[in-house]
Parts: sequence; C-alpha cells; structure tokens
Amino acid sequence: MTKRALISVSDKTGVSEFAKALIQNGFEIISTGGTSALLKKEGIEVKDVSDITGFPEMMDGRVKTLHPKVHGGLLYLRDNPDHMKQAEANGITAIDIVAVNLYPFRETVAKSDVTLEDAIENIDIGGPTLLRSAAKNFASVTVICDPADYAAVADELTKTGDISYDLKKKLAVKAFRHTADYDSAVDTYLSKAILGEKVKRLSYTGGEKLRYGENWHQEATYYKELTGTGPNLSNAKQLHGKELSYNNYIDMDNALLTLKDLNSKDPAVVIVKHNNPCGLATGKTLKEAFLAAWDGDPISAFGSIVCVNRPFDVETAKLLDKKFIEIIIAPAFEPEALEMLKNKSETLRLLELVGFDKPFDNEYVYKHVTGGLLEQTRDIGLFEKWDVVTKAQFPDSKKGLSEFAMSACKCIKSNSISIAYEYEPGCYMLLGMGAGQPNRVDSIGKLAAPKARNNLKEMYDRNEELQKAMTYEDYVKQVFSECVMASDAFFPFDDSVIYANEFGLRYILSPGGSIRDAEVIATADRLGVSLVFTGMRHFLH
Repeated sequence: MTKRALISVSDKTGVSEFAKALIQNGFEIISTGGTSALLKKEGIEVKDVSDITGFPEMMDGRVKTLHPKVHGGLLYLRDNPDHMKQAEANGITAIDIVAVNLYPFRETVAKSDVTLEDAIENIDIGGPTLLRSAAKNFASVTVICDPADYAAVADELTKTGDISYDLKKKLAVKAFRHTADYDSAVDTYLSKAILGEKVKRLSYTGGEKLRYGENWHQEATYYKELTGTGPNLSNAKQLHGKELSYNNYIDMDNALLTLKDLNSKDPAVVIVKHNNPCGLATGKTLKEAFLAAWDGDPISAFGSIVCVNRPFDVETAKLLDKKFIEIIIAPAFEPEALEMLKNKSETLRLLELVGFDKPFDNEYVYKHVTGGLLEQTRDIGLFEKWDVVTKAQFPDSKKGLSEFAMSACKCIKSNSISIAYEYEPGCYMLLGMGAGQPNRVDSIGKLAAPKARNNLKEMYDRNEELQKAMTYEDYVKQVFSECVMASDAFFPFDDSVIYANEFGLRYILSPGGSIRDAEVIATADRLGVSLVFTGMRHFLH
C-alpha cells in the first residue's frame, strides 16, 4: 500500500528536498496552498488536500485540513479492527507522515506596528490540530514540526525503509512542546492586547538532576532555557569532573555575569565564592591576571570557582598545583593544559563555554518568591553620569580603574563596597570587598578595607625588594592613596566617607541621590576626598 505524507509549512526551508526524499521512498505527497504550489513548481508530484476531503480550501485558507478524511487518517488505530472497518466504510486512508510548521505568530506580534487584526490572522488553527493529531498517534504516524528533523527522518527511511519507534516518540514530544509554546505565545499576546493583563509563561526543558540543592538534604534540578543562544550555562560543555550542584550553578552564573560585565579587552580572571566575586583582576597575560585575582582574597579562594575570558593555558594551569578549586570555566582549554588539569583531580569540573565573547540575548531576569515571580530588566551599564561633586578633582587617569571598581561592585551582594587597585599600568585588581551587610559602614570598615590591608600584608611579605624600600604601613598608605572605592548605592550619612578616609582612601564612587548628599559632599571636601556621583545604583540582592 502506498504510504502518504501530508506537508503544509510556513517555513519552507528544505521542504522540497524532503518531499523528493519521501517520493524516492515510495510516499505520495499531500499538500496545501503555498506549499503545494512550491512543490509543483519544483516538479514534485503533489495531491492537493482538497482532492482528499472533497472540499475546496475556503475562507482565505482558514479551512482546509479540518476534515475527517484528514484527521481520521491520522488518528485511527492501525491495530484496532473496529477503527479499520470505520475507516474503510468512510473512505478514510492512512496518513503516515505529517510535516507542519505554524504561521509566524511570534514574529508577527514582535513587530512594533502590529495590529490586533494582523495578530489574529496569524493564529494557526489547522496546523496545531494536525500536529496534535499526528503526535497523539505517534505509534503509527511520524510528526515533524522542525525542518531540522527532515534529515533524520529521510535518513532512516532510506536506510531501513521505515522510521524507528524511538524517533517517532521524540518527534511526538517535540510537537506537543511546540504547540504548547505556540499557544502560550498566543495567550500572552491576547491577554495583554484584549484584557490588558500581563501573562508570563516560561518554558524550560532537559531537567537534569543535580548532586544536591543548597544543602545536602535538598534535592535540585537544572532546566535549560529553550531560546537561549548567547553565552549561558546551558551552552557550557563539561569536559571533566564530578556532577554539578545547585550552588555550583549559582556561583558559575555570578562568575559569568561578572566577567561579561567587566567586558575587558585584556585577559581577565574572576574567582567566586558563595555567590560573590572574592577575586577579580585583569592582566597582560592570563597568568598575571590569575595571580592578581588570587591575591584579592587567598583565603576565600579555597574551594572557589574560577572563570576566565581567554583559553586556559599551560602557564596558568601550573599555578593551580597546590590550590584547591572546584570549577574552571573558560572559552576553551589548551590541549596540554586540559590534560594537566584532568590529572590534577578526578573531581575538578572543567567547563568549556564557547561564544563567551557574544552578548547576552536575554533582556529580563527573574526571581521566584513565595507565591509569585519577579521580573526585571537586566542591570546594564555602570554610570549614567560622571559628576565630580567635590573640590578635590578626580583624575581622568583613574577612569579605567573606576569602571573596573564599579563592575566588581555591581556583582557583589548588597550592601556592597569594592576597593580596586591598578597594580601595574593598565592592570587592575579587586583588593578588597564588603558584601551583604545591612549597613554600608560595616561593608567598608569591617570588611573591604581590613581585607585590603590583609591582602597587602601578604603581598608585602613575599616581596623582599619592597621590604627594603619601605615599611608595611608606608606601603599600605601609598597603595590606598591610589585606590578607587566604589559603592553600589548612595551614602545615607557621611560616616562612610569618614571611614574610607581613615583608611587612607581618597577616590570614591557613589550613585548619589541621598537627602544628605550635601552633608556627604561637605565632609568629603573637609577631608580632601574626591567624590564622583554616577547616578546609577547597582543593588544586587
């Protein structure tokens, strides 16, 4: 018996080649409207669906496949004698393959000048119905909603004369997922256009069980975003090491966001621990950047996640000899470095993230709360303005260091403070940071500045030439006088400026906007501190 395939597609990519492959494998082609015209133009023998139903396509193509002779041919059970008798009695013949993709609804409503009438005309009715009918009876019918699957179907037909049950199952699930997403898009648009209601339907797939959740007793799963094409964790390829946990994904995301926001043209390294960048640096080489990042907090770097913006090289891999880290993320790994790292530990996770230099393609970020979902636009940018508000000027030569300081600060949990240092011309490091404190004074006086002093002590102790040249206190004074301190939000009181000055910090960035800005500026003027208001807050909760 001749097998039949129904083809009706909006996206006609590869459809002619697929139809030819089907005919070579003994199929009769049924088609509609524009698809039928295209195939006939290519010299492919096609039977119009109206020849099957006995009805013409009508109402501007709104009604063409919604007929028992179409859906009966898809839905009847081939191993059910009663179904077989009913099909024969009603002149219904089996349809074995359905290749359908839908009207471009998403593309239509994405246009700025779209009208409600245009949107409605691009709501596909027959297409989703065909896909669902075929997918429901996947044991007997092969359903294809994506041109990318033509090759797999044609290949199996050519090699075996049939389509495997496993492939049919996969394609059926894909079809149901496709129609669900399509219906979701229609609902989202019409809810807003007609009812004035905002609806958010998110679609994720590939749920992968993780080692555990935030804590050992919690279970966790990672789902992939279907539409993500830019640099993201779903596109990362794990080359080595044990399974990932919930916290690993949280930390890896922070690492990726930090480096992407830094947008350094030079080699850069971030070291993340407990969802905060504890080390961040740029350098002339990846090795130099890694050493400077590690110096930012050698204690916290134990068991951390490292992310770099360059292929991980041998010289940098050698630095890890006696250092314990959990994960390395890189655009690539030099072959020798990869083998070296694999031999270092069986558990060390190595992730390759191709396309690291591409921009993010998702505009919004989300956070679940009990009973709801928060949506906001991504925090893009560093400064809205550059307003030196004090008598003491802020040198233009510190603009690069200032951008580095605020890039670090915006990726640290609020209330956040970063202290950045230009350790070599054009090379920057995060010397100290304060994260997650209920008040900004503690972030400065109890965390960022003391941490920076401790880091300088370790750097001083291992530099014999420096020890001969000056005392440790003179070294700290010299370094702090050249650092830039960034705050993610305004100073509600002048005490933050006072604390910073007591540690010898002279250059400060803040968004400004406090009702006591005048008091803060007056204190900075009295102390000889240079203060810049940037106009852009960077809370991260």
